[in-house]
Amino acid sequence: MGNYAAQGPSNLILDLSGIDFVDSSGLGALVQLVKKAKDAQGTLQLIANPRVMQTVKLVRLEKFLSIQPSVDEAVANLS
Repeated sequence: MGNYAAQGPSNLILDLSGIDFVDSSGLGALVQLVKKAKDAQGTLQLIANPRVMQTVKLVRLEKFLSIQPSVDEAVANLS
């Protein structure tokens, strides 16, 4: 995914709704993707389920990561 983010479009939507667990390395990867998207004048929209949201809030990244409730809302947020 790192190569794609470096060479691909600046706006990305990452659907994590099927993921039950994210650890510190996963959160670190998300932070890096957000930084790369911002450097390219883009954005990274995430879709997360309640378990992942709980972890994101625990480490206080909810304001840094743009988390949307659905893919449709993430797409609308890019427009």
